[in-house]
Amino acid sequence: MSKFLKSTAVLILASLSAAPAMAEKFGLGREALPAEIAAWDGDISPDGTGLPVGAGDALDGEEIFAQQCAACHGDFAEGIDNWPKLAGGADTLDHEDPLKTVGSYWPHLTTAYDYIKRSMPYGNAGTLSDDDVYAIVAYILYSNDLIEDDFVLSNETFFDVEMPNANGFIVDDRAETEYAQWTGEPCMENCKDAEVKVTMRAMVLDVTPEEEGAAVVDAPVAEAVSTEAVQEETQAEEVTAAAFDPELAAKGEKVFKKCRSCHQVGENAKNRSGPVLNGVVDNAAGAVEGFKYSKPMKAAAEGGLVWSEAELAAFLANPKKYMKGTKMSFAGLKKEADQTAVIEYLKSVGE
Repeated sequence: MSKFLKSTAVLILASLSAAPAMAEKFGLGREALPAEIAAWDGDISPDGTGLPVGAGDALDGEEIFAQQCAACHGDFAEGIDNWPKLAGGADTLDHEDPLKTVGSYWPHLTTAYDYIKRSMPYGNAGTLSDDDVYAIVAYILYSNDLIEDDFVLSNETFFDVEMPNANGFIVDDRAETEYAQWTGEPCMENCKDAEVKVTMRAMVLDVTPEEEGAAVVDAPVAEAVSTEAVQEETQAEEVTAAAFDPELAAKGEKVFKKCRSCHQVGENAKNRSGPVLNGVVDNAAGAVEGFKYSKPMKAAAEGGLVWSEAELAAFLANPKKYMKGTKMSFAGLKKEADQTAVIEYLKSVGE
């Protein structure tokens, strides 16, 4: 840096540090009024302090989310590419590779509202109304199976929602309990007597340096669904036509709203990113004309897979686990009651 630039920087810093005193001396400016500060203060605390008056539900939130958020976070909040997943991950926090989402990890729902209100949508932050934010948060909760789709989230009902990991954090007391142990002169050489060796490998990231001549242990690879096993199981299974339950089908129609952005049903249904589901129950897999199925689905269809109620339930619970390589990006219906209801609804939709 030149002497001129250095001296200029010093003058700027000096003027900034002296600004309040100079303003008072020369009568420049004034203190911000409480109302002016409040207009900029959008802080929302975990106890709900700062939550604005407003309301929204998952039904409205689904449409807003599709327009404002889905390009990065997916239609079902499942994430796209490296953009964050907002749904899923239940009961994975004790796994080697946990999925941390709003539903599985975040302890305070106010954090979601605060962040969305301040920072989203990406590139156009601050344009959402308070009601829009309530609706989007409601849709994220619904995508995590934490509320029903008709639950109205508002400043009054906000804390009726129980966050699964609310008690999963502890107070950081290291300043009181540990910092004293770290004081003193640090050891800079010969600090460890034993030879340093690699004892474990970072299997997920594959970043552990290789040792010459050392055997490489590959990460386990999940096997694809065996179409022969599926065929044998479905052939051995006795399919019985259960009595149709209109009330259960009505519940399934509500749950199916999670599916309708990709799948259509009814008289004028068309293939979208997923195939038409008319007459899918108890019929052959991969049979919708004009739809381009994934290779694993084609293989399963050639192997004789039939979408019995049991097979559909297994697929709906976790599509990617059921069939590795499936194009289905939906994380799955975790509640058995939702799976049963959707299947009953699909039974009501004919060929």
